[in-house]
Amino acid sequence: MNFEFSEEQKMIANAAKDIAKDFSPEYWREKDEKGEFGEEFWKAISDAGFVGIVIPEEYGGAGMGMTELLIAMEELAANGCGMAGIWYLVLTEVFGALSIVRHGTEEQKEKYLPEIAKGKLEFCMALTEPDAGTNTLNIRTTAKKDGDEWLINGSKIFISGADRAKGMLIIARTTPREQAPKKTHGISLFLADLPNKAIKINPIPKHGINYSKTCEVSFNNLRLPENALMPPLDKGWYSILDTLNPERMSFTTAAIGISRLAISKAVEYSKQRKVFAGEPIGSYQALQFPLAEAYATLETAKLMNFKAAWLFDNNANYRDVGAVANIAKVVAVEAGIKAVYWAMQMFGGYGYAREYDVERWWREINLIRLAPVTQQMALAFIGEHILGMPKSYRT
Repeated sequence: MNFEFSEEQKMIANAAKDIAKDFSPEYWREKDEKGEFGEEFWKAISDAGFVGIVIPEEYGGAGMGMTELLIAMEELAANGCGMAGIWYLVLTEVFGALSIVRHGTEEQKEKYLPEIAKGKLEFCMALTEPDAGTNTLNIRTTAKKDGDEWLINGSKIFISGADRAKGMLIIARTTPREQAPKKTHGISLFLADLPNKAIKINPIPKHGINYSKTCEVSFNNLRLPENALMPPLDKGWYSILDTLNPERMSFTTAAIGISRLAISKAVEYSKQRKVFAGEPIGSYQALQFPLAEAYATLETAKLMNFKAAWLFDNNANYRDVGAVANIAKVVAVEAGIKAVYWAMQMFGGYGYAREYDVERWWREINLIRLAPVTQQMALAFIGEHILGMPKSYRT
């Protein structure tokens, strides 16, 4: 095992740090309060080639893997950007580029990947539904063949970036669940261009991450050409797992990066703030120990997350990747929530004030308890698929 970054990976980390310096917490505070997309940030990461990290060189990308993408994400987040350092890249590079690289046809790769790599084509994924939630096998959006076209109808919820994306990965049932030979069969993936009058998009007011809209989406007799299908027909479940695992790794990196950022600000403040007997509050073990413990646990989660990325980059079985990714997420989220909680505690009343940014990171990291999979579902996966315990839920 080699835990040392390559020279190329070090360059990615340093480039991400340099970009983050130009997009400080103050920048994201303003974007979050105004509900504005970080256009300048998107241009910066596009110009730096970060949007094309996982795209092969022949399509204009860097030809690297998930490991390098996580390195870029973490340093963007930890050096000032918080969740924003991960969010935009997940929507376009994971949902769009990575899915197409791994499962798209040559025609689809040639159409989408060069434009994604340039930062000219943003993406989103339409997966979650109001009545299905985490149970993707219960989705009701249908795609039916009508001549040489696909006719898609249904509703989706919590679709981030749909308001401005030019491409959408749609997950739909091509065979009703009751007619499928296996419960995991009958699901297919489609690529759609936006905007489209048959796709209605309505933003949902939400608690945080307001520099990106999250939307309700409905398909009303959406017609797509035959070649919009991302093969194989009816077996898209296995392809979508290949996207959900990297999404999980990305959110684990978000927990790590946000926590690093919050801890660094808390430590800086703890050295300056004096209350009793003229001693800096950072010397109080009641504040020092929780941050130290959270940091130690986060570093452990990072190693497990890089193991998941290594497995993914080396084409390991999706279940093996998922097992490691779930473990990393469970550990990172619990430690991350503790880290940001105690960072806020370090600031006292100022931690509740927007101008110190910790309250925003608190709102951001609490999303990671819920998405892309809840802590409870990740634990259920570990219990059943790793420990071999009886299934604790029904699908």
